[in-house]
Amino acid sequence: MNKAILIGRLTRDPEVRYTQGDSSMAIARFTLAVDRRFKRAGETQEADFIGCVAFGKQAEFVEKYFRQGMKMVLSGRIQTGSYTNKDGQKVYTTDVVADDIEFAESKGSNGGAGDSGYQSNNHNNSFRPEPSSAMGDGFMNIPDGIDEELPFN
Repeated sequence: MNKAILIGRLTRDPEVRYTQGDSSMAIARFTLAVDRRFKRAGETQEADFIGCVAFGKQAEFVEKYFRQGMKMVLSGRIQTGSYTNKDGQKVYTTDVVADDIEFAESKGSNGGAGDSGYQSNNHNNSFRPEPSSAMGDGFMNIPDGIDEELPFN
């Protein structure tokens, strides 16, 4: 099984390109700074800088809603590869290919850098609340009139 789950901040704005042809596809490349869980006494927090790539709708979602410094939750798989650079040297790569990307914090918690409460996983939910409907404690108010749609009461 090849599964990676990352929570980190974008080190810079995502770089998005589109493939050529009739059915062009978006490809987003970005780096996440992921804090290490533990730090030694007296040392500063260390982070790993992990290269990530998203394709298609996921890439378009990243392009539209994410900017440098924003916190992201990404699940995907680790993929290795190689290519020959312009100097003729073989370069080995390791990236995390995104399957699912979500916001890791609400709009107000990172200085307003986020634009929407939309989550990129394509579950056919008809109701997608904006972060402005969230309480300060991180829980969302349940709108009036949808009690019958909830699986519990």
